[in-house]
Amino acid sequence: MKRIPYIIVVFIVFIVSKTFAQSIPADSLSNLKEKAEKGDVYAQFDLGLLYHNNKDYNKAAYWFKLAAQQGDADAQYNYGTCYYQGQGVEQDNDQSFYWMKKSAEQGHLYAQYYLGTFYESGIGTPKDYFLAFSWYKKSAEQGYVISQYNLGVCYDEGRGVSKDYNQAVLWYTKAAEKDLASAQYNLGICYYEGRGVEKDYKQAVQWITKAAEQANANAQSWLGDYYYKSKNYNQAILWFKKAADQNQVAALNNLGMCYYNGQGVPQDFRQAVYWYEKAARLGNVNAQCNLGKCYFNGQGVAKDHNKAAYWLMKAAEKEDALSQFNLGIYYRDREEKKQDYQQAVYWFKKSAEKGYANAQYCLGLCYHNGQGVIKSYEQAFYWFEKAAKQGDAGAQCNIGVYYSNGYVGSQDYSQAVSWFEKAAKQGYTKAQYNLAVCLYKGEGCLKDEKKAIYWLKEAAKQGSTDAKTLLNLIQH
Repeated sequence: MKRIPYIIVVFIVFIVSKTFAQSIPADSLSNLKEKAEKGDVYAQFDLGLLYHNNKDYNKAAYWFKLAAQQGDADAQYNYGTCYYQGQGVEQDNDQSFYWMKKSAEQGHLYAQYYLGTFYESGIGTPKDYFLAFSWYKKSAEQGYVISQYNLGVCYDEGRGVSKDYNQAVLWYTKAAEKDLASAQYNLGICYYEGRGVEKDYKQAVQWITKAAEQANANAQSWLGDYYYKSKNYNQAILWFKKAADQNQVAALNNLGMCYYNGQGVPQDFRQAVYWYEKAARLGNVNAQCNLGKCYFNGQGVAKDHNKAAYWLMKAAEKEDALSQFNLGIYYRDREEKKQDYQQAVYWFKKSAEKGYANAQYCLGLCYHNGQGVIKSYEQAFYWFEKAAKQGDAGAQCNIGVYYSNGYVGSQDYSQAVSWFEKAAKQGYTKAQYNLAVCLYKGEGCLKDEKKAIYWLKEAAKQGSTDAKTLLNLIQH
């Protein structure tokens, strides 16, 4: 749930005279030309507009130039626009910058805004965020809404000025109150995160909803995510669909996830694949990973391990830890005789080194079993411990096994009990059984048959035959 991190740049538009009509009678046109030819700057400007409206860009540029050379700020702006768009003159960013700057220096608020974008993007001039900020500020102070939004972004991102979230909120608010959707969205995020303003979820949702209702795709996707996490799946689907219709990639993936899980819609793997694929082709890492898993498992699509590998690899190569883990699973769990444990280890390790607990656990298993690597209890313990400290129940149980069997160092039943208990409380069946055995025998803890029976029953509920057998022996 992030703010929009970019400056808005919109298509440059021409300034139109307040008194100028789209078309005028022939005699009036003749009079206008006569005045223009005598050097009347307003007539030159209006004549340029007339030719521009009639798509005679060469003549439009000619008259804008004459007026611009006489120092008319509107004409300088329009002449700069001609160069930017290549209308009536050869496209030339340097010349566009030159004339925009002349207009901006006379206080022209639109020219000031575009001059800011030119400095921001390096159009006709080297990039200079400080000067971009300066020109946005001049335009914003004259009330230009997009400049106000951009100024908010500058303060928010520390772009051309020191970060100042209070100032960011101030300028976002000015633009948001004028119904600029991007500003409403960013202001909502500020309220949600408590950045530059006290946290206020109600205000956050109100502002982001305003943006979403103006078809801001990021706001629509955010609302979908917000309602999804609130378990209001019907509202989530509604906003995900609106954003997905605009190809907002996160919403495309999330809509697929809703169909995959049957949340807010009937479960439909084919629909899930449809949305995952749309997002995946637009480069969404999560969708690429999800699509790969669907091909691997044959969910919503014919099972195809080549396509599974293709999509999982695309995501994994973007250094996404979850995708790297899933690619490791793909290589480890392919059908009999097609497993590639070395590749599995390679991808598990890349993911594990990024701190992904499931990958750390699986890498530990590879070292424990000698799959794809030389068997090493020391390395297995190292990775199990990393995963266990992150709360992975399987790893916690295995750490307990290592301590109880003395695989690394001497046996330590008290440590074993400690780790079995952590995993057992998470509902891990093997840990529940192992803890019960320790309690029954008094290994690493005081003997406690009552607690042992409790954990055996918990394990038995989950189908553990060992627990059922031992429970039957103890009670009979």
